Amino acid sequence: MPPQTPSPHVFDATAANFESEVLQKSLQTPVLIDFWAEWCGPCKALGPILEKLAAEYNGAFLLAKVDVDSEQQLAAAFQVRSIPTVFLLVGGQPVDGFPGALPEGQLREFLQRHGIEPAPPALAGIEGDGAQAAAAPPPDPHAEVQRLRGEVEAAPDRDELKLDLALALLRTGAAAEAERLLDALPANLATDDRSVQARARLGFAALLQEAPPPDALEAAIAADPGDLRARHLLGAHRIVAGDAEAGLEQFLEMLKRDAGYGDGLPKRALIDAFRVVDDAALVGRYRRRMASLLF
Repeated sequence: MPPQTPSPHVFDATAANFESEVLQKSLQTPVLIDFWAEWCGPCKALGPILEKLAAEYNGAFLLAKVDVDSEQQLAAAFQVRSIPTVFLLVGGQPVDGFPGALPEGQLREFLQRHGIEPAPPALAGIEGDGAQAAAAPPPDPHAEVQRLRGEVEAAPDRDELKLDLALALLRTGAAAEAERLLDALPANLATDDRSVQARARLGFAALLQEAPPPDALEAAIAADPGDLRARHLLGAHRIVAGDAEAGLEQFLEMLKRDAGYGDGLPKRALIDAFRVVDDAALVGRYRRRMASLLF
């Protein structure tokens, strides 16, 4: 059962290419291994969903398809007793898996538990002056707010414009108004990826309402490197200020020192930051570092 449409993130795994295409690649990117067979009904239900997610997640994970009829050696090595069976490999080691065909929602939850979130699509080639368009500076957030206010007034029934306005407001620091707009969104937009990102931004903004300034937190960490509360607040400051790498570094240091702190707060902070940060390469690098610490 090959992928329905060609994808650079989905491939057939065999005993011959398993070392290079699965084990080695899992050192850099999580790899899902889907053990399936042509005659298996549940496999035909699960396979297309996995392939759809692999395309949607845009390289955040790779999907390796193993036909158990032709690759019995691999199936035996993983002790596959029923199909479909899926394993997740990170850092060259299986870290989790499940038998049977899960629905799409549970598959997304499975990926999220391991810090795997959709990566933004790479910039596609644009005819004409594409390079200059890609390099153009982002619009002024305050000007965007004014523009979108006008569009919302002109078309008050278009809820997607209200979501756009909420995101623009967050970029200007107007968290309270943005939250009111998000709370009023209908259910179909409340679960939109951009709404999830906006909620994560609101979480960081709320965290900092009564937080000490960054210089005070830096002093606290210098005096006690194990002050994880100070690291959490400093990381949030850095994320909100746009210094994504410095923020992620604080959260990762929390994970190194005590992964269980605050009932798993370091991992939650990293995952929330992954939703906020727009730099796919940076997110991928820190996602892999997080996975190496957890597994």
